Amino acid sequence: MLWTRRHFIKSASALTLSAATPAFVRPVLAEDGFLEITAGPSRQRLYQEEGALSDLWTYNGFAPGPEIRVTRGERVRVRFVNNLEEPSSIHWHGIRIDNAMDGVSGLTQEAVPPGASFDYDFTVPDAGTYWYHAHNKSWNQVARGLYGPLIVDEEEAAFDREHDLTLVADDWRLSEDETLDTASMGSLMEWAHAGRLGNWLTVNGLPHPKFSLKKGEAYRLRLVNASNARILELDPNRFGGRIIAYDGQALGRAETLTYAPFLLGPAQRVDLIVVPESDFALEELSGDSPFEFATFKVSGNGTASGEPVLPAPNAIPEPDLPNARRVRLDMTGGAMGNLENITYQGRKLAREDFRKTRQVWAFNGVANLGDDPLFAAKPGETILIEVLNNTSWAHAMHVHGHHFKVVKRSGAQADADPPWRDTFLIGSGQTVEIASVADNSGKWLFHCHMLEHAAAGMTSWFEVA
Repeated sequence: MLWTRRHFIKSASALTLSAATPAFVRPVLAEDGFLEITAGPSRQRLYQEEGALSDLWTYNGFAPGPEIRVTRGERVRVRFVNNLEEPSSIHWHGIRIDNAMDGVSGLTQEAVPPGASFDYDFTVPDAGTYWYHAHNKSWNQVARGLYGPLIVDEEEAAFDREHDLTLVADDWRLSEDETLDTASMGSLMEWAHAGRLGNWLTVNGLPHPKFSLKKGEAYRLRLVNASNARILELDPNRFGGRIIAYDGQALGRAETLTYAPFLLGPAQRVDLIVVPESDFALEELSGDSPFEFATFKVSGNGTASGEPVLPAPNAIPEPDLPNARRVRLDMTGGAMGNLENITYQGRKLAREDFRKTRQVWAFNGVANLGDDPLFAAKPGETILIEVLNNTSWAHAMHVHGHHFKVVKRSGAQADADPPWRDTFLIGSGQTVEIASVADNSGKWLFHCHMLEHAAAGMTSWFEVA
């Protein structure tokens, strides 16, 4: 039996941890200067400090894996070693990276076999909050713990390390014995509905961690949603948090939200500035009452005077909207949706095919990486993609290798100055238009980051050549 929301809230209220500020495991530095990130099985407590150990797949023995921290413009060299029982690869989410280093199995590289390794070598052009995760059978490998943060600092960092906190949130599906439920992974019902939703939240791999802050000093909180499918409902106004970056892209200002809740979809990130005066908590608000999943203990009197200079936006080319080329993407399929006219591997699927192929979603009638790209763009061309969600479920759409702006959203007023994003949420029945400049050559993935949806057909690609 899976726990109910009441179990979820009641159990968490009794948990405390001795660690004040959870730390990430360290990457291993090889003799040739590469950071070694090793994927393999490990055991980790998810539910409580002295509880049962779950069998996970992790990077360097813990989930999340090592925090990779570099400076904008710096070269990143990572040797991925695969000690798993199945092939894998690493995708560097949100980085405008060289295409050959993007880590997408079957599109930009072959998956790394068990016992083998692959060297990733790239330069990071933009400061911000990013992350890395497995990109082969992601619905399985990410759910077991294969992810970690990638932080790119500005040349003159606005916050020192003591005041710059990375918070990687994940929801896990736990069984009654407090261990990760792996038996339910791959359920076709999950794939055709909302995706894999957990019943337990951790931050930096720990249940209900506590962080120690100083009163009156400014902190940067970098929130990463590493969940397979859960949309976190938050309200930064409850503790005076203001947004300074979306998906790693700095606004150049601190923005106070005028609505609640704030939705942080799978793979999305948000950076907050907080000047605490008293204890506060991160709370998930989708249930009947707020659920605290991380607490911040505030003590003493801060010594900082005023707020730091906020990070400036990255230099990303602005879309030329009057001359943009329009591309249409029609989402169909899923439970309670239109399963007619879905083509997979060149063949139209009949009703009896869906259980065998497990392909139940489609983009423009095609499931899962058709032979032809969604579009082919010339370098420097502005592309405007109109996305229509003709399904019964919300989706978190991620564009590889590029950043974009949401220029239109049905049922909502368009932002006068929309922020740069690499992942956007689209509700059932909604239409969203995004625009970007195709300035990164190669074949790039465009997919739903509800990872079960991607595996079940919501994956396409485009080419810049």
